[in-house]
Amino acid sequence: MTVFTTETGRVRGRPATTGRGIVAVLGIPYAAPPFGAARFRAPGPAAAWEGVRDCTEFGPVAPQSAELPGAPCWSPGDEDILTVNIWTPGGQGDALPVLVWMHGGAYVFGSSAQPDFDGAALAGQGLVVVTLNYRLGFEGFGHVPAAGGEDACPDNRGLLDQIAALEWVRDNVAAFGGDPGRVTVAGQSSGATAVACLMVTDRARGLFHRAVAHSAVNACAPVETAARTTAEVAAAAGVSPSRAGLLSASPQELVAASDKVVDAYRQDPGSGQRHYDPAIYGPVVDGDTLLADPLTAIAAGAGREVDLMVCHTTQEYWLLDAVGSSAKITTGSQLAAFAADFGLPAALVDGYRALMPGAPVLDVFLAVYGDLLFAEYSSRLAESHARAGGTAYLARFDRRRGGEGRPVRAWHCADVPFAFGTLDEASVHFLIGGPPGPADRALSARMMRAWADFAATGDPGWPRTGAPAGAVMVWGAGEGASEAPADAFRELWRTAGYPLLAP
Repeated sequence: MTVFTTETGRVRGRPATTGRGIVAVLGIPYAAPPFGAARFRAPGPAAAWEGVRDCTEFGPVAPQSAELPGAPCWSPGDEDILTVNIWTPGGQGDALPVLVWMHGGAYVFGSSAQPDFDGAALAGQGLVVVTLNYRLGFEGFGHVPAAGGEDACPDNRGLLDQIAALEWVRDNVAAFGGDPGRVTVAGQSSGATAVACLMVTDRARGLFHRAVAHSAVNACAPVETAARTTAEVAAAAGVSPSRAGLLSASPQELVAASDKVVDAYRQDPGSGQRHYDPAIYGPVVDGDTLLADPLTAIAAGAGREVDLMVCHTTQEYWLLDAVGSSAKITTGSQLAAFAADFGLPAALVDGYRALMPGAPVLDVFLAVYGDLLFAEYSSRLAESHARAGGTAYLARFDRRRGGEGRPVRAWHCADVPFAFGTLDEASVHFLIGGPPGPADRALSARMMRAWADFAATGDPGWPRTGAPAGAVMVWGAGEGASEAPADAFRELWRTAGYPLLAP
């Protein structure tokens, strides 16, 4: 067992289950438990300890109702949830590049203990890999009204947790062989949007130097929307939508109340945008931590000093349909209502139909919605960053797999186990269509190498994004980058306009 010294005490790790020569140090507190008197507040410093702390198991996960394959579930009463995990091939003085991972999960589920986020294979590429837990759901992103004379309960507590974790990395990663001057922050889905938010907030400035965003999601809320959500959740919990009322509800009760609100939107086709896939929490444009939606802020030049690598999958939303979290839009009238709810011109939907001859209405809906939420937003993050003077790289994940039954598409989340090198984890086989073959392993090796090279040098191995569009790496379609102009679907968004959404 290897012992490392942090600012709050010594920690003991263990050899990683995969990856020769890699040490895993799991469940290290980076901040104090955010419950009791600290509930709904900004994260506080972790307490120091005496002796050597055993860090060979993941820490507790944040309050949530999800039960994910291969991952631990939340247990009411678990409080020490703000922890980091480290996989390292080195030790003090090695100064290796560092990659810090923000998990996704619509800001309401997920954790750093998911098997597909095991950092051993990536660490084998010469990185120190850090993953972390942060507050989710109402605990992390719910708006808590202020009252006269009370201390503030800030919005975006989940983002503040992430910033606290990055401060911990700055102060401690050298003990694990990492270089605090070469930190890359990475994330997927809601984790990718969190990365984009961190790029544009002054509170995180200087804590990282490069960013990786896979399938960033188009959803940030103004305070007014967040306050309406608070009222709905409080009503479902049977408490007042005040600070005192919300504090009187346990984390478990607020999780259950949030699920009730989500289900009500799912059951009501007339409830507007949230009916289609209710994501009621997300970053709040609070005028403090977050001054604007990150796409707007990046286009204005915020975060231009951070190198950015963006990727999205080519069939994002088919996964959400496969797992039953999306509305079934199967008729022309439903498709027209969807377009109206999101303010999409009829010409945009007609354009998709023309480019997808013979496709059922459901497939047209999934294509439009996936591009609206993920693909177009992600692409615009890279292009806006480049136009504003930053360095950006853009990729698309297009690996597909046939076989018996329904083919596996290049859908949301399928790229993550390839980038982490965790294809052999049984829990990811639904995403990738079964055990990996030789071509899958070769693709994974290329993607891991691109992440490692980007973290080390800022160059993932293909030409940077230009204005308005430059080279795009297409993962799964050969080994080179494409210099072709934007595809026909993207051209539809350029002519029809692109709305920013609020959850």
